[in-house]
Amino acid sequence: MKFHTRKWVKPEDLNPNGTLFGGRLLAWIDEEAALYSVVQLDNQRVVTKFMSEINFDSKAVQGDIIEIGIEVKKFGNSSLTLNCVVRNMMTRDTIITVDNIIMVNLDENGKPEPHGKTKVEFVRDRLG
Repeated sequence: MKFHTRKWVKPEDLNPNGTLFGGRLLAWIDEEAALYSVVQLDNQRVVTKFMSEINFDSKAVQGDIIEIGIEVKKFGNSSLTLNCVVRNMMTRDTIITVDNIIMVNLDENGKPEPHGKTKVEFVRDRLG
C-alpha cells in the first residue's frame, strides 16, 4: 500500500479525551479517497457512495504525524472500490482501517457514468 498523505495532529483535531477526533480522521480519509479517485478516473466529478465498517486499532495524540494509505480493491463499471489504512508515521502502528470505500464516477448531470478503467494508472503514463 502506498501512503500518499501525511497529517500532523494539532490541538484543533483533538476530542475531549486529548486524542484525535474520529470525525476529523474520517473527513481526512474521505478527502484522500476522493482525490485518489479523481486522479485514477481522470474526472473531477467523483463522490463517496459507501464507507464500510471502520476499525480503530490505536489512538493518535497531539504532535503525532499520521499517514493515509489508499489502494484500489476493484474497478466497477462506474465505481472504484478502495481500501484505506491510516498509521502513525513514526511507530508504524495502525490507527484505523477501512476495508471498503466505494467512489462513483459522475457525468456532468451528476448521474453515474462508466469510467472505462480496469487497472491502476499513473499520471506520468498518461503524459505521453
